[in-house]
Amino acid sequence: MWRLKTSVGDRPWLQTVSGFHGRQVWEFDPEAGTEEERAHVERLRQEYTLNRFRRRESQDLLMRMQFTGLKDLRADMPEAVQLEDGDEVTEEILQATLRRALGWMSALQAEDGHWPGDFGGIMYLLPFWIFALHITGSIDAVLSKEHKSEICRHIYNHQNEDGGWSFNILDESAMFGSCLNYVTLRLLGEVQKDENDGLAKGKAWILSHGTATAAPQWGKILLSVIGVYDWSGNNPVIPELWLLPRFLPIHPGRFWCLTRITYMSIAFLYGKKFVGPITPTILALREELYNSPYNKIDWNNARNTCAKEDIRYRPSAIYKAISTCLNTFMEPMLNRWPLNKLRQRALSHVMEHVHYEDETTRYVGLCPVTKMTALNMICCWVENPNSDALKQHFPRIHDYLWIAEDGMKTKMYDGCHNWEIALIIQAILSTDLADECGPTIKKVITDPPGDQSYWFRHRSKGSWPLSTIDQGWASTDTTAEAFKAVLLLSKIYPNLVGNLTEEQWLFDTADCLLSFMNKDGSVSSFECQRTYSWLEVLNPLESFRNIVADYPTVECTASVMEALILFGDLYPGYRTEEIREYVNKAAKYIENNQNRDGSWYGTWGICFIYGTLFAIKGLMAAGRTYENSICIKKACNFLLSVQLTTGGWGESYLSCERKVYVEGRCTHAVNTSWAMLALIYAGQMERDQTPLHQAAKLLINMQLETGDFPQQEHVGNVNSSAYCNYPNYRNLYPIWALGEYRRRLRAKIN
Repeated sequence: MWRLKTSVGDRPWLQTVSGFHGRQVWEFDPEAGTEEERAHVERLRQEYTLNRFRRRESQDLLMRMQFTGLKDLRADMPEAVQLEDGDEVTEEILQATLRRALGWMSALQAEDGHWPGDFGGIMYLLPFWIFALHITGSIDAVLSKEHKSEICRHIYNHQNEDGGWSFNILDESAMFGSCLNYVTLRLLGEVQKDENDGLAKGKAWILSHGTATAAPQWGKILLSVIGVYDWSGNNPVIPELWLLPRFLPIHPGRFWCLTRITYMSIAFLYGKKFVGPITPTILALREELYNSPYNKIDWNNARNTCAKEDIRYRPSAIYKAISTCLNTFMEPMLNRWPLNKLRQRALSHVMEHVHYEDETTRYVGLCPVTKMTALNMICCWVENPNSDALKQHFPRIHDYLWIAEDGMKTKMYDGCHNWEIALIIQAILSTDLADECGPTIKKVITDPPGDQSYWFRHRSKGSWPLSTIDQGWASTDTTAEAFKAVLLLSKIYPNLVGNLTEEQWLFDTADCLLSFMNKDGSVSSFECQRTYSWLEVLNPLESFRNIVADYPTVECTASVMEALILFGDLYPGYRTEEIREYVNKAAKYIENNQNRDGSWYGTWGICFIYGTLFAIKGLMAAGRTYENSICIKKACNFLLSVQLTTGGWGESYLSCERKVYVEGRCTHAVNTSWAMLALIYAGQMERDQTPLHQAAKLLINMQLETGDFPQQEHVGNVNSSAYCNYPNYRNLYPIWALGEYRRRLRAKIN
């Protein structure tokens, strides 16, 4: 059986600055579990496969079985209670529901204090690892046969009925996901067995939708690296950009960190025109992915070809014109003497940055969304196949792999530990039952990361990363929510955190949060916005929009504003005027970005309900109320207008792409909790509690007898196109919403 191990690092070549705190690694132990347990796991897998087109999301049952010790978990567990239409939601019922949920959450907590889980949902990430391992000849050395079997299981389970694979598990088939997952299966040794198996259907979808020449840019680049697409069919990604003066707005160091780290590696591989080993499988793929002979394909015509299923953003005419000029004139010159000397200098400079990013993240990488670790691993192999740097990449692959009943997948990050811990603490505090959760809370109190200096990085002293200290990238909203959690604990339960008045890191964190502020008071995701929005005309990607700058978001702005207001209340003598000035600017930014219907667009969650929750929380903290703010009134009217007849809320991921509210297919526990919290904070309980009463009853009825809430459609969002699962949202937000509802109900009674 597979067993999850946390905070372990017993393999050679691993580095850490935190004792591997929070590291998550799945290992296969053939001796683990009883025959009965192994048979049950196999039944869970079969049940998922049978129902995969009805329910695409896994319930993360393997980890739950291990942590809780329950051996009869299944996807269709019965509900704990069922309240009828006329039943009242009493304080006793709420308390019983919350205690069940908190008991379940305590059981799911790892020994090192965090809550692990399936942070997956994106179908193009795993192929990057397999491509990198194929190029370095390390598939068998890094992945056991059990790993490979579970990876194939996941890919087949998420193959759509039409034969293709999607960008995310929620989507329709697209060329990017189809090409990458088909090639991954072939590199793992899968072969077509009959005319109607998964590989045959996948190949048919690719050939009938334009062949691999219609893959979007990242697909073309990856296929070029392994040798099944020619580099001449790519638009140029010249490494010489990294030699430009840093003050220029087009210098890559001024781009959004996720973009610049990705294109740093891509620029090196493009500059080298690197092609991996041409094996019999690669030669076979050259035939399987195209309708015409490989040597007869018009690669120049393929440069700007993209399947309609993949287009979420159309690269501008300006970008296409620049690419044509670079391809026609500059690229040939940069590969000839004497300008090839400049190319070599640029490649060396880029590799300096690659190594620096590897070393400062302990080879974890920023995240696989940027493909940093996989592409950096290939770059290290190209530079020196026997280097120590390459050897340090291999064990970190396991930090990203996660297994559930649907198979083995890649997480969005190496986890979302700190982000979810901060929210879970706030959810527990909302229940007024934190005294009963002392051991649970004590496990999660850790010091923030120390002082580090990064190239092209924002300051990180006093910050928290999204996941682990080893990963190390400062996250604005994670820092804010973690700061809030610790401050709230110190205020409500000082015995749990001790005396903070002499702690310098408190002031370091306040300084860090203030440093994240853009000129208009807004806050971006990792750093201040360094370049101009108009440079989005240079976005080369058909699959993502808004990738050039680190654009500000309502959620990050509101989180930072709330944290600084709370800090200012508790420590009024520190940078008071600057905090007041920031709060005024941030509140105006949020108000100015409200939509006409009263909602706010959510950048990191799906979508308008999520954005509206954070906006309301931020504005309320800044002193706005339903009575004195038209924005709060409009927001409440929006939320009430989209409440379903079930009493809950449900929003589709399509809202992110269409930028208008799209109702989901069913009521969603997390969407319902977000809407409840927003309305509660805006004073809905004092005006008319009926909508909240209906929503609370719905959440109570959705809770399973274990105390868990069901895993529904994923609600995480990146770039309006990549949808992921935050593993503990399904529990923490219903706990939070019901906890706040119980608080208001008790206050109303008293």
